[in-house]
Amino acid sequence: MALSQKLQMRQGQSLVMTPQLQQAIKLLQMSNFELQAYVESELESNPLLERDERDEAGRDIVSDSDGETARDEAVTGAELKDTAEQIASGENTPENLDQFDTGLENVYADEATADKINREAADPMGMQDSGWQLSSTGNTAGGNGRGGGGYDGEMAFDATLASESTLADHLTEQLHLTVADPAMRMIGAHLIGLVNEAGYLTGDVESVADTLGAKPDLVEKTLAIVQTFDPPGILARDLKECLSIQLQERDRFDPAMQVFIENLDLLAKHDFARLKSMCKVDMDDLRDMADEVRSLNPKPGNVFGSVIVQPVVPDVIVRPAPDGSWAVELNTETLPRVLVNNQYFAQVSRGTTRDTDKLYLSDCMSNATWLVKSLDQRARTILAVAREIVRQQDAFLMYGVEHLRPLNLKTVADAISMHESTISRVTSNKYFETPRGVFELKYFFTTAISSSAGGDDHSAESVRHRIRSMIDEETAAKILSDDQIVDLLCAEGIEIARRTVAKYREAMHIPSSIMRRRQKRMLEAG
Repeated sequence: MALSQKLQMRQGQSLVMTPQLQQAIKLLQMSNFELQAYVESELESNPLLERDERDEAGRDIVSDSDGETARDEAVTGAELKDTAEQIASGENTPENLDQFDTGLENVYADEATADKINREAADPMGMQDSGWQLSSTGNTAGGNGRGGGGYDGEMAFDATLASESTLADHLTEQLHLTVADPAMRMIGAHLIGLVNEAGYLTGDVESVADTLGAKPDLVEKTLAIVQTFDPPGILARDLKECLSIQLQERDRFDPAMQVFIENLDLLAKHDFARLKSMCKVDMDDLRDMADEVRSLNPKPGNVFGSVIVQPVVPDVIVRPAPDGSWAVELNTETLPRVLVNNQYFAQVSRGTTRDTDKLYLSDCMSNATWLVKSLDQRARTILAVAREIVRQQDAFLMYGVEHLRPLNLKTVADAISMHESTISRVTSNKYFETPRGVFELKYFFTTAISSSAGGDDHSAESVRHRIRSMIDEETAAKILSDDQIVDLLCAEGIEIARRTVAKYREAMHIPSSIMRRRQKRMLEAG
């Protein structure tokens, strides 16, 4: 067959993920903390974006009472006309500038104030060179200017903050104060480098000895010294050693306690009779020993943990309305307040002559406008999904978790004419504040369990709640097995298999019926 070249024209449709569309999708699935960080980075990189400093009375709040958001006009029509003429005068100005929404304008802050902030941020060396003068309460002979190394009488707050001490720093400081031998110091430093966040030693003595070319006895000796450092229990190789070190420091590691620590698995199984026999103590002493072990820290390194736990801030607030319905509104504290500075854009555009500068301003304006629109669309989408979830789970808000309905993404997506993937992104890392507590939006999406009576299906979460309630009402004389729980649920119209009950029970960290019987008898005996 002969090969030849030819041109063909074809017409087709395809979905192109533009950078703006990717940004909108990215914003949709961000939590409020991630969104705040992202907007802050955009404010730093885009000169046409600024933070909205207007008070609450002058701001627009998206709520369920109206579906539209109004914005105050901050630039007069004459200024907008002047801006358009300046843009049109550039021969290579991109055509997409004509598509900018004039409803996103605002008045820029005082330019002199902005210049002052920029000069101070661009001259950090003036502060660094001042040395001890930073601690002075008066001005130096160099004058009031920061750039010349002087001091204006006010110290920056961040200059007074001390750096947080890490676990490695804390242990290294103790090593230098305790160990004088150079070889043991080197071994100790290597051991400290093998400590994980919980405070446990991740390596073993043999591997450390091989790596450093040291004798295992010397490594053991050094490890024994480092294990006496603060916090107690540090550099242990397992949980038993960690607890033993802490008990030794309290002078409570007697033979009975040693046997107790060696048989922690019996404590986990609640086999108190066998544990009491092995430790050769009575039940009161055994209970005291268990209480003392529970007071120890199984992860001593966590006191120096570097992970900052962020509090849960709700994105949506649900309150009872006077007419008996539910008022759904966005938490305005989590919504970034940014505006596009059209006045500054017009001012800069007047003096711009180079094509590269015009292109840069065009990109900044396009990105700023799209960000504001994306944030607005994100707020509207979250509110629409939240309204539908509240409508679907009205019984839960009224009567509690036992009335939680089965719900999936498709049901909500069909109700508000959106795609399931959009609903999935919206419900990720978003939280409801309701009269019954704060819940993640995904909490309200549960699988359905069939009803044996032919009625409405039951939510898996409500069934788990019912199983926990049954177990909480048990007595030592009447402990429910998984089969008995299945029978009781079937009598209430809930069709469920035994393995499903066992799976739900284990997911809630509820022990088996045998272990629960031992616990109940132990409590009643005490």
